[in-house]
Amino acid sequence: MPQTLSVIKAGVGGWVGHTAVHPDLLDVGREELAKAVQRGLLIDGQAWACGDDLFLIMSHDRGEGDTDVHRLAWDTFSLGTEAAKKLKLYGAGQDLLADAFSGSIQGMGPGSAEMQLVERTSEPVVVFMSDKTSSGAFNLPLYKTFADPFNTAGLVIAEALHQGFAFEVHDLKSQKKIVFNAPEELYDLLVYAGSPSHYAIKRVIARATGEVAAVSSTDRVAQIAGRHVGSDDPTAIIRCQNAFPSVGEAIEPFTTPHLVEGFGRGSHLGPWMPTSLRDAHAARFDGPPRVVALGFQLAQGKLIGPRDLFDDPSFDNARHKANDVTDFLRLHGPFEPHRLPMDEMEFSTMPGVSARMANRWSEI
Repeated sequence: MPQTLSVIKAGVGGWVGHTAVHPDLLDVGREELAKAVQRGLLIDGQAWACGDDLFLIMSHDRGEGDTDVHRLAWDTFSLGTEAAKKLKLYGAGQDLLADAFSGSIQGMGPGSAEMQLVERTSEPVVVFMSDKTSSGAFNLPLYKTFADPFNTAGLVIAEALHQGFAFEVHDLKSQKKIVFNAPEELYDLLVYAGSPSHYAIKRVIARATGEVAAVSSTDRVAQIAGRHVGSDDPTAIIRCQNAFPSVGEAIEPFTTPHLVEGFGRGSHLGPWMPTSLRDAHAARFDGPPRVVALGFQLAQGKLIGPRDLFDDPSFDNARHKANDVTDFLRLHGPFEPHRLPMDEMEFSTMPGVSARMANRWSEI
């Protein structure tokens, strides 16, 4: 029987500033998910946090985009916002950009990644949670996991992976999509995936079976709001083993803390640091950007786990490198390339400054 794994996230209040989620908000998430399991809406559900974002990980049999599941997420975030206001947490409800739920979480502020699947004999999945970064951040890891044989040996030596994968890429500005087949359209894929501020890999599909292998959230909070209200902090789900990359191949891209948009005020480049749940709070210049990998085994829809996959000394070098890169970038202060280019600052607070200066410019 098909099942759906839904990960829906939102920033509903930071403790302290934008650094972390208060335990009371996590309690709200866990209590609401437990009630939903008890009344039969969900098969299972867990609430976790990365930075100041609350992530709801839910399994059910209702398909992608289900109104009741999305309403559950919206209502949970709304209750979390009420708790955040009582505690005077920073940015309470900042990602809830609508006054009332309208049938789908899409376009309302929270980010979502959903995947329908038929559970295999063994069904390992990895759920990635991020903070202080933007939609498109998963482009490079998804490319390396599903198209780079230097990362994923299975592309070369495993028969099940040898036919390659298809990449569904979304144009974040014009709301269009295109599909590229790898490996034959690899260079075409990179033309677009290499520009994560404009294009984002939404889904990866196994060409041998047509099954969805990975999905990421591509919701852009600032574009929905028309102003800077916080970073997108995307999430992603990757199925692993057998016809898909191994767990080790799925997390290997994060041994390099590549640069992503976000960081301080959502307006800077910074290294994406893989951390454990324990260290998934971003404090230095509201960063560096964080990513957490939670491993689960699905068993009749039950979430067996998580395994905190980055809680591993083999990622220490990546963390050290991220700190070194942060030191170097911070020396640039308000100068590019640490600060994002002007055309990427349209949803920051920068347009207000530019508007005040408009009549002071004159011809050369």
